[in-house]
Amino acid sequence: MADKVDFKVAHLKITDHLILGITQDKLKKGVEDFKYLNLRCKPMMSWQMVASAIMSGSVDAAFILAPTAMDLYHSGLKAKLVLFSHKSGSVLIKSKKANIETIDDFKGKVVLIPYQLSVHNMLLHKLCSESGIEPGAGKDVLLEVMAPGQMIEALQFDEEGEIAGFIVAEPIASQSVAMGYGEEFSLSKDIWPEHPCCVLMVRDEMLEKHPDAVHEFTESLVKSGKFIGKSPTTAARIGAAFLNQKPEVIKRVLTEPPDRITTANLLPVLDDLGTIQDYMHDKMGIMQEKIDIEKFVNLQFAQAAKAN
Repeated sequence: MADKVDFKVAHLKITDHLILGITQDKLKKGVEDFKYLNLRCKPMMSWQMVASAIMSGSVDAAFILAPTAMDLYHSGLKAKLVLFSHKSGSVLIKSKKANIETIDDFKGKVVLIPYQLSVHNMLLHKLCSESGIEPGAGKDVLLEVMAPGQMIEALQFDEEGEIAGFIVAEPIASQSVAMGYGEEFSLSKDIWPEHPCCVLMVRDEMLEKHPDAVHEFTESLVKSGKFIGKSPTTAARIGAAFLNQKPEVIKRVLTEPPDRITTANLLPVLDDLGTIQDYMHDKMGIMQEKIDIEKFVNLQFAQAAKAN
C-alpha cells in the first residue's frame, strides 16, 4: 500500500465543526483507523484565516462558510464543496447592556457578524428586512465584522450598550449567555429551518490524486454526525475538549432544543445553496456574480458515505 497522505484541514473552534472533533477523537482512541490519510487538523482564529489557508494551498480542505466557499470558487479556487458540516446552529444574541426587547430596538446600534459572506449576515438581513428594518452602512442597523472568538469580550467592554448583540455560531452564543453578557433573541433555525451554513470544501488536487482518502474522511465525518445526534452527552464531552469549552455548555448546544444544531443529514442540498446565492446576490448585492452550483458541488463522496 502507498504511504498515507497528510490531509490538512482548516477549521474554527465552533460547534459547526464538531464532526471533525468527533472524527479526531475516534482516531486518537483507536475506534477508527484511516488507511489512506493522516488527519492534520489546523485550527484557525478567523474566517479570513480559513479562506486564506485553502486559497493558498497550505491546507487540503477547509470547514468554511458556504457563501465564502462560493466566492472563492468564483475567484478561481480549484476546489469543490463535498459535504455539509451541519444544519442550523447559530444564534442572534442581544446584549444585556443594550436594552433590546424587540427587533426595532436594534435600530441605531451595531450588530457584530463573523464575516460579510456568511449565512449569519443573510439571516440577520432576512430577519430585519421582514420587519421593515435595513441593516448595513448608513442604514438602520450598523454591521461590524468580528472574529467569533472576540465577540463576547466586545460585549463585556461595551459600557454604553452601543452593540445590540451578535449573530454567531455556537458555542459562542451559549457561552455569552452562561457568562451573563448576552441573552438569546432568536435561534437561526427559527429564521430558516434546517439551513446550511458551514461546508467541507476540498481542493481539486486532493480529490483527483487521493479519492480514497477523501472518501474515507467523508465517511468518517458522516458517521460522526450521526453519533452526535444519538449520543449528545458523550459528544458534548468530546466537543468540550475539541472546542476548549465546558461540557455543560456544549451539551446545552446539542440538546436545548435538540434541533438547535443537527448533524445527522449532511448531504449537500443544491436548492439550499441556490437560495443562499440568490438572496445574497439579488437582495443583498454582496455576492458579485453567480456560480454554477452543480459544478461547484461534488456529491459522489457524500452519496457513497450515505450522508442523507
